[in-house]
Amino acid sequence: MTLREMSREYEASAALLRIRLRQLRQQLAAAEDAQEIWHLKRRIGELTPMLTQMNELAELTAHYYERGYWRSEKYTL
Repeated sequence: MTLREMSREYEASAALLRIRLRQLRQQLAAAEDAQEIWHLKRRIGELTPMLTQMNELAELTAHYYERGYWRSEKYTL
């Protein structure tokens, strides 16, 4: 698998996470039970960093070999 292919996979995963987060936020807006609200907020809190990482990795793998592309220290040795 090439880095460009990996980038497309990360983008597809990020799109799925965006959809799921949108659904959870809609459920949160309609929720009335305190326990359900707590669980929804917790799940949203768990998925949000995953979405951020998917977006960062999609960007990195899409442009990894481009000259002059700035790479985040987060993903370098």
